[in-house]
Amino acid sequence: YIMRKKFTSVAMVLCLSLVFGACGNKPQTDNPTTNQSNTVKDAQQYKLDVLRPTAYSSVEGLNLEPGSCISIIGRYAGDSFWKEVEAGAKKAVEDMNTLLGYKGNDKIKLTYSAPEVRDDINEQVSLLDEELDRYPSAVAIATIDATACSIQFDLATENNIPIITFDSGNDYQHIAAHVSTDNLEAAKTAAAKLAHSIEEKGEVAVFVQDSVSTTAKQRLQGFTDVIAANFPEISVVNVYYMDQLESMATTIVEEKNASITDEEDKIKPESISQEDVVEYILEQHPNLKGVYTTNLDTTQLVVEVLDDMDKEDLKIVGFDGGKEQIELLEDGIVEGLVVQNHIGMGYAAVVAAARVSLGLANESFVNTGYTWVTKENLKQEEIKSMLY
Repeated sequence: YIMRKKFTSVAMVLCLSLVFGACGNKPQTDNPTTNQSNTVKDAQQYKLDVLRPTAYSSVEGLNLEPGSCISIIGRYAGDSFWKEVEAGAKKAVEDMNTLLGYKGNDKIKLTYSAPEVRDDINEQVSLLDEELDRYPSAVAIATIDATACSIQFDLATENNIPIITFDSGNDYQHIAAHVSTDNLEAAKTAAAKLAHSIEEKGEVAVFVQDSVSTTAKQRLQGFTDVIAANFPEISVVNVYYMDQLESMATTIVEEKNASITDEEDKIKPESISQEDVVEYILEQHPNLKGVYTTNLDTTQLVVEVLDDMDKEDLKIVGFDGGKEQIELLEDGIVEGLVVQNHIGMGYAAVVAAARVSLGLANESFVNTGYTWVTKENLKQEEIKSMLY
């Protein structure tokens, strides 16, 4: 294996008729700047209109005290998915300040933070410690590990700081609300679409972003449940977790080195990249017909490896609709994508945090919606509004 540069960028379908009804024809204008601004606003509003319950699409009635602070902690600071979530959270706070007329020091404040290294649970826990030291009105966090943060959450509860989870949930019993895609239903959609694309028979492999988050577990469960129940001629040959590739690299090294007698020629584990591991996996399954990937980075990683292998006959379905993914759709490399509502997710997380800090009732689950995107429907205005 040759060491490559490590690749780092990597309910039911939302009722679009409901969404379509919220979109009218845009007024014509001779001012191109105004027209562009209106388009951006329309796209943002579209993403808020699909939130369920609809109460989470508005900040009306959220009369927070002047100078209140809400803390939002994401999973990662470095990609378009999380930048969209941050933008949604900032919009919610901006809307509250506008509605309440708060200015200067009276403004409601948002602190948004996330680990600089993807899925770094230690850094996320440190960020949570820092935010709790500020004594915010509420904290919303996309927990990397569903079993982590219980000590911090206990501390928050003792100090009357309510906790909201978003994107990825947590097993802690006192979570006030969870804001996310219905990942089980989204995964079921992906399973049915992949099954039909391979004519409902053959081998498929699953690549999951991690082995510890609620989101990852749900996206795996929804997929495998549908395949097992409805497509008897499809076999899931294996499930591979991105946070376990390093241990797989060790196995690969041991296997390769078993036939090498000269110590100087033996392969070192650090010389095996994620791409090398994925290529090794794919080589073990020459009869694969399809691949299911559960997030943006996983999709990018698998596609890059397949391209290097010059293997173009596999059908791929995945999650998320960033720029790179859309290009893969346009080029016909990816069959389809489950695109989440990231702006809406960030917005609803702030609304839920504000509601609980005011003692208002919260839904235990706030559904931010998703849509199925293909090369064929990519240019539809209502689909484009959900992309980022």
